Amino acid sequence: MTRTATARRLATATAYGGGSVGLAGAALFAILRGEARAARRVIEARNLKETPPPSGNGIYGRGKTRPLVFTVLGDSSAVGLGVDRAEQTPGVYIASALAELAERRVRLIRLAVSGARSEQLADQVDHALAEHPDVALIMIGANDVTSRTRPAVSVAHLADAVRRLTAVGCQVVVGTCPDLGTIRPIGQPLRTLARRWSRQLAEAQTIAVVEAGGRTVSLGSVLGPAFASDHSMFSIDEFHPSAVGYAQAAAVLLPSVADAVGAWPASADRGRRPIRRGTVRPVAQAAAKAASRTGTEVQPAEVRGSEVGPWGAWAMLRRRRPTGIPAPEQVQESAEASVDA
Repeated sequence: MTRTATARRLATATAYGGGSVGLAGAALFAILRGEARAARRVIEARNLKETPPPSGNGIYGRGKTRPLVFTVLGDSSAVGLGVDRAEQTPGVYIASALAELAERRVRLIRLAVSGARSEQLADQVDHALAEHPDVALIMIGANDVTSRTRPAVSVAHLADAVRRLTAVGCQVVVGTCPDLGTIRPIGQPLRTLARRWSRQLAEAQTIAVVEAGGRTVSLGSVLGPAFASDHSMFSIDEFHPSAVGYAQAAAVLLPSVADAVGAWPASADRGRRPIRRGTVRPVAQAAAKAASRTGTEVQPAEVRGSEVGPWGAWAMLRRRRPTGIPAPEQVQESAEASVDA
């Protein structure tokens, strides 16, 4: 079965895996379970942060017009677990840069919860809808992989969250599941399987999100080879990113968040041809392509005179140039923020 067919199956199937487990399968499962437990002990022993960093909720930028309401939903990657200060979290990085690009104030509301799986997005969306958001960023998937949640179940919850948000006019950007094969405490063969499971989930997430009216950005190797080899990208637990790692992820996500609210300058996309500008493909093919290219955005597209094909709706792929993200100290000095502790 091709990757495209597999992605479509995982995005729509009601079950994943199943069937009987033979002796070889049972033995492999036992090995993987042992490695997962060992990795978890290493991560927990090194994780000195029992509480997440301050949320950074507040107003960023200057002006008198109504601020853009920017909500951040998801798991610990959206929380910024592993750093000390609010200004080091992805929400604050993006909110402060978005305020500069949009030339208006941005109100940040972080609703993400460490350890969250996709099934727990519903509660976060309930709170987000009460805030009447203009744009929402969702970062989710890692805990679904580590808990071996069936991809079809995980993706169904994510799609429902996107549909509920877009139904009220909120623009939605989803950072898809990162490559968990880069996590150092994970040994073989779990590392190889974690990479495979992560990519499959990312592809299925892309299909579901685009068909629900949102757009995705591949975070695959942001968290890839360079990331895995650079110790400065990880926090002390070697699982969550450091402030530098979060800044790099935020730089990849920012163009799509800004474009979603019409604040990304068209000139910034000129001359970029890693993927041909305006490349339109069936969404399942676009999802498979994006998963192998970190930073690739996939968003809904229309093709005149063309019906939906066997691989689903149409989607456009883009590779945007990451913009410079203000350093944490610049955020602290320049943004008029009401940061809670």
